[in-house]
Amino acid sequence: MGLTVQAIVRECATRLADVDSPLLSAQLLVGEVLGLSPLALSLERDMVLDTVQAGKIHDLTERRAAGEPVAYLLGRREFYGVDFAVTPDVLIPRPETEHLVEAALAHFPVEASLRFADLGTGSGILAVTLARLYPLAVGFALDRSGPALDVARRNARAHGVDQRIAFVQGDFTESVPCHGCDLIVANPPYVTEAEYAKASREVAAYEPREALISGPDGLDHVRGLLPKARNALRQGGVLILEIGCSQAEGVKFIMSSECPGFKDFVVTKDLAGHDRVVFMRRA
Repeated sequence: MGLTVQAIVRECATRLADVDSPLLSAQLLVGEVLGLSPLALSLERDMVLDTVQAGKIHDLTERRAAGEPVAYLLGRREFYGVDFAVTPDVLIPRPETEHLVEAALAHFPVEASLRFADLGTGSGILAVTLARLYPLAVGFALDRSGPALDVARRNARAHGVDQRIAFVQGDFTESVPCHGCDLIVANPPYVTEAEYAKASREVAAYEPREALISGPDGLDHVRGLLPKARNALRQGGVLILEIGCSQAEGVKFIMSSECPGFKDFVVTKDLAGHDRVVFMRRA
């Protein structure tokens, strides 16, 4: 007799004891193979799996035990209440990045006819979410990675906003080929080289390095981004950036000493109380 749902979840959780959230990981992987939500797994706990289902679950479990992130195994990650496709070509969305969306909502009403840009769009979570929340908005999403842009376009199509976002391949530290923006958002690489050296295997072995590291102090991309963003914003336009938890003063120094033309510098903390988002306005 084959394993029941309850038994294989328990078995997988035991195998995943050395990864974060072993039980949740087990439930997600089993649910993915069986097409069941965590609640449905509980209701169907006595269902017996066939050998094909059990084999697929064991394969996923071994990959997870080796450190492969659940988001890549499932091919999706939730952001701002909806699922987005993810692949190893893009950084896995983090909940902290939702603070950028909240900052935009705090400064622009949803009925605004926004012209926005998302620099370093990756999977497109920010561009697509802004387009979803602002039905009159048009956007511009830039990334240096062609495969990442393919994922972003896929997400835009899935959420019905692809006709309002222009996806362009390019490096935002070299050029931002748009102008007159009301809003620019960016979650640039901001991990220092020293921090990356201590990163978990789950991050270092699987997520794209170029989407994480930004030089010795984690601010190389900010130095390149600020002057290009300033030129792309209209007067009074807003720039919202995600930063590392100890980088607010460094970003403020770059803004004031190396890239004049901004004002109204404001720092917002994340739910853990760490500096996470900076807001500034083009003077």
